[in-house]
Amino acid sequence: MDVIFPPKLRAGDTVRVVTPACSRAMVMEHDHTALIDARFAELGLTLTYGRHVDERDAFDSSPIASRVADLHDAFADPSVAAVLTVIGGYNCNQLLPYLDWELIRANPKILCGYSDITALQNAALARAGLVTYSGPHWSTFGMRDHFEQTLEWFTSVLFGTAPVELSAAAYWTDDLWFLDQDKREPIPGDGWWALRPGAAEGHVVGGNLCTLNLLQGTPYMPSLDGALLIVEDDLESHPATFARNLTSLLQLPGAEGVRGLVIGRFQQASRMTRALLERIVADQPALGGVPVLANVDVGHTHPLATFPIGGRASLTVTSEPSLTLLRH
Repeated sequence: MDVIFPPKLRAGDTVRVVTPACSRAMVMEHDHTALIDARFAELGLTLTYGRHVDERDAFDSSPIASRVADLHDAFADPSVAAVLTVIGGYNCNQLLPYLDWELIRANPKILCGYSDITALQNAALARAGLVTYSGPHWSTFGMRDHFEQTLEWFTSVLFGTAPVELSAAAYWTDDLWFLDQDKREPIPGDGWWALRPGAAEGHVVGGNLCTLNLLQGTPYMPSLDGALLIVEDDLESHPATFARNLTSLLQLPGAEGVRGLVIGRFQQASRMTRALLERIVADQPALGGVPVLANVDVGHTHPLATFPIGGRASLTVTSEPSLTLLRH
């Protein structure tokens, strides 16, 4: 696959904040901008904002034309080095038919976010060949405590060029941290789950599973042939829902060429267990002989790893599994 890696961040760069899904006005009901501004200042980055980020409709989003305009402005502006999303939502896929993919391809730059932003990121890979980054939103930088590991992964991938070897977090959180930053209880980590042994290397496709599946049958779905899948889902995805979504993805043409599968940590409200996930994986014919690793630090719990959609990664699943971002 011929892909374009955008230039890495450097101190002095400008980051444009946009809202492809939900509005900043919704996020600002719990205002943590002082901490966000301080964090980016420490990184040597200047934040600017799309013209329409505070528009808000009945779906806590904004008109398609407004969101498209802010994305086009960000990619066309030569002073902008990276594009960062405010938060996720539900309707990012509305934008895909209206985006100028040639403009995006001709002006490659970092695009980072997660959750609903998965639709935009995988479409950018399929239509523009652009490597993008599943990682923290602008709003995530407002997390006062327990943010260090997320920040370390973010800077390693978006500022650096050396391979990044991820490792299981010692503790994690699954809470509405933005409501009360003083009442948080980290949960001890139980390590990654080695569900199926083996080793693989491939180009990365993935992000939020139910959002990725919205691209099926459209021109915005990247090829799964030769892919290392990294997928996760949020509290709305219970075991049965996750199982059928995974089945649907693995029934796509090209899925027989999937080389490995990484599954992110589930939120507690999903009620997923290791035993249930092992059963779900065992029922997937496409995963026969394919290494599978789960309970990894991607998704809707924290810390949150940054990984390159369209980049290259290697996976080894043994009693001491490893996941390395080779090209990002």
